[in-house]
Amino acid sequence: MDELGAQAAALVARRPQDARLRRVGTSRAGTPLWLLSVGHGSCQALVVAGPHANEPVGGATALRLAERVLADPRLSEGADATWNLLLCLDPDGSRRNEGWLPGPYTLGRYFRNFFRPGFLEQPEWLPDGAAGARLPETRALLEVQDELRPFLQCSLHGVDVGGGFVELTRDLPGLARRVAHTAARLGIPRELGPYDTLYWPSLGPAVYRIPPPRRGDLAAAITEAAVESTWYHPHRHGTVTAVVEAPMWGVAGVEDDTPPADADAFLRTVSHTLRHDTRILEQLLARIRPFVQSGTETGTGVGLKDAWPRPAADPVAPPARNTAGTRPRTLVVPDAARLLAPVDDYLLVCPGLADAWDPDVDTGGARPLPPLNSAHLAALRIAGRRLALRTAGLLYQVVVASGHDQAGALPELDRLIDEWCADYRDGCGARWIPVARQVEYQSRVVLSAFELARRYAPVRSRSGEPGWGTETAVPMHRE
Repeated sequence: MDELGAQAAALVARRPQDARLRRVGTSRAGTPLWLLSVGHGSCQALVVAGPHANEPVGGATALRLAERVLADPRLSEGADATWNLLLCLDPDGSRRNEGWLPGPYTLGRYFRNFFRPGFLEQPEWLPDGAAGARLPETRALLEVQDELRPFLQCSLHGVDVGGGFVELTRDLPGLARRVAHTAARLGIPRELGPYDTLYWPSLGPAVYRIPPPRRGDLAAAITEAAVESTWYHPHRHGTVTAVVEAPMWGVAGVEDDTPPADADAFLRTVSHTLRHDTRILEQLLARIRPFVQSGTETGTGVGLKDAWPRPAADPVAPPARNTAGTRPRTLVVPDAARLLAPVDDYLLVCPGLADAWDPDVDTGGARPLPPLNSAHLAALRIAGRRLALRTAGLLYQVVVASGHDQAGALPELDRLIDEWCADYRDGCGARWIPVARQVEYQSRVVLSAFELARRYAPVRSRSGEPGWGTETAVPMHRE
């Protein structure tokens, strides 16, 4: 995080007439939120890096885009555009991933140091609507959106294991072809059936339409993401949002669009595996939780008791008595509440996902699975394993941070993480993609979206009316 800010400051010092750096907010822990602006055009483009703490490539992409705009006047003066690059939306969460960022880049190192906050502490989401936004990072982004009224917003995300794809709030014709060309040139697999977009319309291979927002529960938010978010908030200004996903470990199977040999058999295996893994993780959590007490944390924003209702009465239960009738020693772990919040989120949704994917389970009124190709099945296998690995990695950190494995869980967590990472590596064929290629891929996709968004007239939001957001309108920044 410090290096990111320092490089941006050095760029501004080198080109002070063309670039500016300003503080647009402060994180819960007091970290500045920096906006790097390049160019002086009237048309505003907004690029948001680091919205998810475990997806660091966006910061490097933002700096690469700034250098390209400075080097090519056609992207600024020639397009009458100003590029506004928010260097990291969740700097506090990003710092918690610094255990794996220096490398070596192995799956085991990544998941043992993985951090991503619970749903209610992810700054792009608006579970209570824009007016009810509680996180200072979220409020800062909303203010920037309403100030700039950008014609294009790009949210830079990363896929830990899988392939690259793009999600749009409005179609940009021609983007799928450009994504295919860029991916082929750089050897990046395209994800042709992402788990996130299972029920979303396709706008072309590896490009998907984000549905209009609606209120939903935690499970719907995690599995479908069609909830109120900062992706749709600037739609009222004629903004098109592109969520650009770049993979860290690529899997060739996610771009296999052939019909599967036996989809039902595959789904049974995936759903049964997820149930099995969930039971193991629930048992480990029950063993670990009585020994852990959360220390006083500063700058954590929403308290867990004020957050989403969870199955347990409290994420950090009081110490339980052991079998000998003596009270176990409770260890203070400063980050316990933060680490256990996403654990509870993941374990909450896993059983429902397993049922939704199992062809032998009648889910009643739940939406049935759409027709699936081999890419969809590969993505579901990766998604189920991802939920288990993230949960195991967070529990591993809780135990390590406690300084003493009173529950005797660490050897089992080590074994599970190694076993499940091997499945990614050997079973799915996951291969590390060099950072330079991740950045180049994401940069080229953003530049393609920029050109196409400039070419096609934006639309004005008419939320609440039939067919809202489908008619051409004058861009608000030109009215």
